[in-house]
Amino acid sequence: MTAQYVIKPDPTNVRLTRAVEAVSHTGQTEIISVVEERPLTIFLNSQEIVTAMTIGDYPDLLAVGYLRNQGMVLADDVITGVEYDEDIETVVVRTKRATDYEEKLKRKTRTSGCAVGTVFGDMMEGMEGVSLPPTPVRTSWLYALAREINTTPSLYLEAGAIHGTVLCEEDRPLVYMEDVGRHNAVDKISGWMQMNGVVPDNKILYTTGRLTSEMVIKCVLMGIPALVSRSGFTAWGVELALQSGLTLIGRMRGERFYCLSGADRLIRDADARATDVRTSSGGLK
Repeated sequence: MTAQYVIKPDPTNVRLTRAVEAVSHTGQTEIISVVEERPLTIFLNSQEIVTAMTIGDYPDLLAVGYLRNQGMVLADDVITGVEYDEDIETVVVRTKRATDYEEKLKRKTRTSGCAVGTVFGDMMEGMEGVSLPPTPVRTSWLYALAREINTTPSLYLEAGAIHGTVLCEEDRPLVYMEDVGRHNAVDKISGWMQMNGVVPDNKILYTTGRLTSEMVIKCVLMGIPALVSRSGFTAWGVELALQSGLTLIGRMRGERFYCLSGADRLIRDADARATDVRTSSGGLK
């Protein structure tokens, strides 16, 4: 398989990392790369919504995806403009529909996500009655994706301290986003899908970090039927996946993984022992 990324990490982008002086365990002074972290304030029309900490790439996609995943931008909303001002680190998303989310903002609660991960009190309402299509997932796709993604040059390999999320179709990685918070990386993908009218039914979301309730909710509300991670699960995340028909696969390392939801949709057509998955030093931690 040859990857044909639409978007992939750019570890050579000097705006995303900074060279700093460090002293190693041997006492030697070295220059190393560290990831930048900067605030981004998101407006929806004339209302300030949130300030998120981000590496600063794709602010337009992050803003649209965040608003979409919070239920503030709807699937059929017409986005009339996305304006980013780098000087004041602000992005404004404008919609044809008039919006006012003052009451919704009052119900904002802190969640388990890192880097200002938040969820609103009524976000669960969008999960009611949701049933994802019973899309099959082949183990050959999983192993091919792991091999390709984990050998793709990335900011994680360059500087660490970052999460990655990849939108995939069968065994092809399409959009690979990174950020200091895994939710930001997911939101960038959601924004890309919203702005490009991408159909989610046949997609897989390959991500780092824990498979928590919020990660499951975001994946389900995006309409993506399969969520895969090298990390583990939370009980509520598993419960929500079972309720919505999401295929949930975690602890995927080398030839091993655990499927806690949707095992009947797995097609075991490959032996990982015969596949060079390369997870020990790969790009997704």
